[in-house]
Amino acid sequence: MKINPTIQCKGKLVDLSTPKVMGILNITPDSFFDGGMYKDEKTILHQVEKMLSDGATFIDVGAYSSRPGAKHISVDEEINRVVPVVQLLIQHFPEIFISIDTFRSQVARKCIEAGACMINDISGGDLDAEMFTTVANLQVPYIIMHMQGNPQNMQEAPVYKNVVTEVFYELSKKVEKLNTLHVHDVILDVGFGFGKTLEHNYELLKNLDYFQEMELPLLTGISRKSMLYKPLNISPQEALNATTVANTIALQKGTQILRVHDVKEAVEAVKLFRLIENV
Repeated sequence: MKINPTIQCKGKLVDLSTPKVMGILNITPDSFFDGGMYKDEKTILHQVEKMLSDGATFIDVGAYSSRPGAKHISVDEEINRVVPVVQLLIQHFPEIFISIDTFRSQVARKCIEAGACMINDISGGDLDAEMFTTVANLQVPYIIMHMQGNPQNMQEAPVYKNVVTEVFYELSKKVEKLNTLHVHDVILDVGFGFGKTLEHNYELLKNLDYFQEMELPLLTGISRKSMLYKPLNISPQEALNATTVANTIALQKGTQILRVHDVKEAVEAVKLFRLIENV
């Protein structure tokens, strides 16, 4: 099954028939790979300019670290961290498509009002009962991710009888709710590393094409994660090659958005994938 949808961002249609790349901008002090790297205007603008010039279609801005065991912060602190960054990016890059990485409806609303155009919710609505209605009211694309538990406990003891069918079922039920609320642009994310063991992650990657049955675009966020570097006994900083391999597999399985730290390499993977696809 081939899904070639468009999504609407800031009144413009983005065609996903060619996979797109989403660059990650973590403005948290404790993210697993780039925590603390982007904490002032100069470094933030330099990194975003580089990602855009390297071919990123979207920039995903997050101010709440979701790594396993991450420190919890208040809604106000998250808003104070992230809204000024969204405003800064809109000021310097008026045409930019910003995705806001948050599970809180208040944060999402503030960022959309500041100029962001997409919501990336790691909890799939589980951590804020108001998220679905907020998305419906805002009418922006919504990335719905699967997570078992929360960032503080998700990796303590994740258990599934069949991870693929259970993740599919949970996402499909939430998609039904979003459909009843008339949310038009829904993007699926199986949530690699969010309440999953190493084996669960690889089972999901192997069967990622199964999720095309929902006829919605897929986003894969696997960049430099522990499922890649731990089996190789390397660090996240050494996991670029492994990330490219995993991204290529994800593209073959139907992914239409790659969420990555390294935009240039992901864009190159997409270009080669498309060449092979079109032969």
